[in-house]
Amino acid sequence: MNIALNRPPSVLRRFLESEASGGIVLMFSAALALLVANSPFAETYFHTLHVKIGGLSVLHWINDALMVLFFLLVGLEIKREFLDGQLASWSNRMLPGIAAAGGVAVPALIYFYMNASNPGTIRGWAIPSATDIAFALGVISLLGSRVPTSLKVFLATLAILDDLAAVAIIAVFYTSDIALPYLGAAAVATLVLIAFNRMGVMKLLPYLIVGFILWYLVLRSGVHATVAGVILAMTIPLKPAPSRPDDMTSPLHKLEHALSGWVSFLIVPIFGFANAGVSFFGLDTSIFRDTLTLGIALGLFLGKQIGVFGAAWLSIKLRLTAMPMNASWMQLYGVALLCGIGFTMSLFIGLLSFPSEHLQDATKIGVLTGSVLSAICGYLLLRFCGRKTTIGQ
Repeated sequence: MNIALNRPPSVLRRFLESEASGGIVLMFSAALALLVANSPFAETYFHTLHVKIGGLSVLHWINDALMVLFFLLVGLEIKREFLDGQLASWSNRMLPGIAAAGGVAVPALIYFYMNASNPGTIRGWAIPSATDIAFALGVISLLGSRVPTSLKVFLATLAILDDLAAVAIIAVFYTSDIALPYLGAAAVATLVLIAFNRMGVMKLLPYLIVGFILWYLVLRSGVHATVAGVILAMTIPLKPAPSRPDDMTSPLHKLEHALSGWVSFLIVPIFGFANAGVSFFGLDTSIFRDTLTLGIALGLFLGKQIGVFGAAWLSIKLRLTAMPMNASWMQLYGVALLCGIGFTMSLFIGLLSFPSEHLQDATKIGVLTGSVLSAICGYLLLRFCGRKTTIGQ
């Protein structure tokens, strides 16, 4: 009997097949946030987000505590894909890796160009560099078989690498004043987690207990707390059997599958609902012409498509990589457009960039504008360019 035919599907394949619906839930939560923020319930909505619980506001708990689980899942997916998935070989990494690099660099350059003369907003250069995997795959799932599976895998892989870049950017560029004692204690906690891994500890509970302590120490150190989730993920063991690369008995697989539904259908939608709401009452229309808003919107809409498609086109033409199977140039361009959906990570970086409520509103408008334009144009292009199977190289 062929074992491969009976092995359980990986999280990536399950996400492509069914969990892309999490993107639909995220779209709904963002739309609901905008609706509530511009309704008679707006005052209650904004007041609730700033209610203090245990010394932190509700919004702070969502962004610094709940979102740690999102970053933990991101870290688990990155590790699993590098060791046991689409990123396990250099040949699979090359095209999405090159495209992801272009998709990070060009939007940042566009934003930087538009805000170079404004030291108050230049800090937000990384906001348009992120792709929202749930949102993008949610849109592409609406197209069904019109998009070849190879392009869905390309998009998911690119978004995972994009998330890796975003995590590195947050850790390096969005760190406040460092409290060395807490940072040192966090380093010790990290060493304990690494020791667990080296000693072959296969129970999840010890990792989760030390991981919770690590989160608290990182939060107090000045490094953003969500980085603790990624550090924890990198230490969770993954030891697949040679004949069963999708063996569900490893701690990493167990934790990844336990978290995926909660993150997709609860945590990320809560984050979207809490952070997408912006009131248009009394809002000065000049905010739509502000270099911050335009830099983000154009960075996502133009920068992403130029960076992703341009880098992919160049690498294919130079024969460094190959065109995804059964995909046309137009379909590849449509997927590059969808990469301009930067909702979750872009909003998150925006919150780290600007403490000012006015600048945060401008950030939200820029992210929503760029993401919606990218989603609509990408969907329409892929919807009407058909199921072309000729590669056309």
